[in-house]
Amino acid sequence: MEKIRLQKLIAESGMCSRRKAEELIKQGKVTVNGRAAHIGDGATLKDIIAVDGIKLPMVKKREKYYIMLNKPRGYVTTMSDELDRRCVTELLKDFPERVYPVGRLDRNSEGLLLFTNDGNFSNDIMHPSRHVSKTYRVTVRPPVSDEQLARLAAGVEIDGRKTLPATVNVLVQEQGRVVLQVIIREGRNRQIRKMCEAVGLEVARLKRTAIGPLRLGMLKPGAYRELTSEELRAIRSAVGDK
Repeated sequence: MEKIRLQKLIAESGMCSRRKAEELIKQGKVTVNGRAAHIGDGATLKDIIAVDGIKLPMVKKREKYYIMLNKPRGYVTTMSDELDRRCVTELLKDFPERVYPVGRLDRNSEGLLLFTNDGNFSNDIMHPSRHVSKTYRVTVRPPVSDEQLARLAAGVEIDGRKTLPATVNVLVQEQGRVVLQVIIREGRNRQIRKMCEAVGLEVARLKRTAIGPLRLGMLKPGAYRELTSEELRAIRSAVGDK
């Protein structure tokens, strides 16, 4: 039986992305038939692959799931939390299969968050080279100047590196608040908040409304649903997976 790259098998099991699988292999946390694995190793579906001593489920028997959740504020995007904060996985506790978040939304942010047990899908969405767009509704404290909007759109330096150009539009401008629509094509840690901070804007509320062609729509906070076949085709097309 032909061997498959170890990180690919781990990703297809749904445990994590290929990139994370490579990190686990480098850290010596992956074994194949009881022996420590190394980058470049391959395995077959008959081999026993374990991560931190936990046997990987059989890939060929695993059905893949793709879910969108409307994350409420107050939840952290982790599988478990040492500080005993509420985790997004609590909102999917009645789902029959274990699924993992694709990317993150910080505790005080809300909106569209994807989950899957398909590591390759997750990696495609998150990989920087794909430039999958992410759309946010951002409420900031007024006033907001044209100069600040222009700087956000052109790109600002955060964490020592300039952000890619963004699309920035004013949706609502009234006393006490300004609502912006910001579309970015990268996914750096707390990027929108850091971009706003860099131009002197205070974020009062942050909601992700779309990832590529996937739109949150009328899904209620805390609710989730599986992606339709049309949505799945659309997002795969957006990341170049034909």
